[in-house]
Amino acid sequence: MDKPRIGITLGDPAGIGSEILAKVFNQIRTQCVPVLYGCKWSSRDGIELAQVAPNLYENVDFVDVGIPKPRNFKFGEVSATCGEIAITAAETAIADAIIGKLDAIMTCPLNKLAIHAAGSQDMGHQEILARMTKSKSFATMLMTPNLRVVHLSTHHSLIEAARLVTQENVLEKIKLTAISFEQWGLAKARIAIAALNPHNGEGGLLGREELDEITPAVEQAQRKGIEAYGPFPCDSIFNRAIEGEFDVVLAMYHDQGHIAIKVYNIHESISATLGLPFVRTSVDHGTAFDIAGKGIANPRSTLAAIDAAIVLSSSRLGQGTAH
Repeated sequence: MDKPRIGITLGDPAGIGSEILAKVFNQIRTQCVPVLYGCKWSSRDGIELAQVAPNLYENVDFVDVGIPKPRNFKFGEVSATCGEIAITAAETAIADAIIGKLDAIMTCPLNKLAIHAAGSQDMGHQEILARMTKSKSFATMLMTPNLRVVHLSTHHSLIEAARLVTQENVLEKIKLTAISFEQWGLAKARIAIAALNPHNGEGGLLGREELDEITPAVEQAQRKGIEAYGPFPCDSIFNRAIEGEFDVVLAMYHDQGHIAIKVYNIHESISATLGLPFVRTSVDHGTAFDIAGKGIANPRSTLAAIDAAIVLSSSRLGQGTAH
């Protein structure tokens, strides 16, 4: 059976992307055909920090975006050049995935300030992916062993996120979650929907979103044959999912889902994007500028993200069952 071709972007060179990839590369190359996207000078920096063999990437497909190392390059500092490298690597890998040259993409972290300094209007990878694939419905899902969380919205202020809790948006994300899990080999996923307000709105005393927006969306999804349940108070729903009552939770905003995942198991948490024509996973952390260049970055999320890309892409190809 052919191994899946996984495109791996090195992310922002001033961050920890090159280091964490170098630390796990020998483990992942036995499971897939890796194709690297970034700058070779950055990969050499990562090899040195990880203290692995200098010929680590010998005979590996490496798409060098060809942007020289800045003269004033420093780990842990925002750089427009490094932002440009991260964007270019991501866009090149996405373009290859769109035309079928890759089975999946795993992205190392970029820095939002750096890509904005480079002139990008995107907030991050998800927006780049949506723009290039022209996907109209997409969502971020965080995963860690025994817990999966899809987010109704991500990069919005809390006030704006609350405004996005509408019947239409909630139903759309429920449907997207159900379709995505079916594509990944899990038909009839049990989807729990988290409440927006404390105590599930307390019958309208603490907010009416549960009554007016979320519950009608859940009922519509159920009429379509989707196993959607809730809404449930968000202070208990994640524990119920961890214990196996549900396959996935739909959170109403960024921190509601992110905090649950990262408190439970931050080191093995990863991200996946729903609604794309190919599989995309990512580490569930940022560029970690505070420790970049020190050689102490933990690569466990990288290994988990690659493993998920392999499993999910194999499921889409009919070669396995997502778990």
